[in-house]
Amino acid sequence: MKKIFKTIYYIIFAFIVLIALLLIVSVLPITGNIKFLTVLSGSMEPTIKTGSIILVKPASDYKIGDIITFGQITKTTPSTTHRIADIKVVGGQPVYITKGDANNSVDTREIQKSDIIGKMIVKIPYLGYVIDFVRKPIGFMLVIIIPAVVIINDEIRKIWKEIMKLKNKKKEKDAKQDEKINELKQEMKKVEEEIKENEVDKL
Repeated sequence: MKKIFKTIYYIIFAFIVLIALLLIVSVLPITGNIKFLTVLSGSMEPTIKTGSIILVKPASDYKIGDIITFGQITKTTPSTTHRIADIKVVGGQPVYITKGDANNSVDTREIQKSDIIGKMIVKIPYLGYVIDFVRKPIGFMLVIIIPAVVIINDEIRKIWKEIMKLKNKKKEKDAKQDEKINELKQEMKKVEEEIKENEVDKL
């Protein structure tokens, strides 16, 4: 049971660490860098489930049907991920008309290419809920801290058992050595007694 628990924990922990690393990489100021973002609304249902994680990458060109993420990424104003419904050219520059798959009408705001963060490449349903939960103190405690303490405690117990085994082996070894020494002493005593008896007989 412990092995199963530890295996599951290690898989979950490794997965979360991987996602965390990807999230860290995604915020690095690298031109053309990928970004991992959480979809917080249902405007793209059923294509993108609420709570999904999406991988977004800048592209040189965007076409009708592409799902793009645009706007600023801040704590107060999250970005928007919608599908390009139409494209028009204004002043020689493309202007994108977007729409959420679950919405009845197109967005009122027209999107410039400079507003686009990137095109959706990959989506992972519901993983955003997990990431969001782990970010909270209670989630971090349940998913990371408590299982880690259980596993560390188990490892400490194993180490302690090994230490006790080594101590017991040493005691057994010392006891055997003491036994051999006593046997040698007894043998020496017998030899001494025999020598004395021989000397008495000679006299």
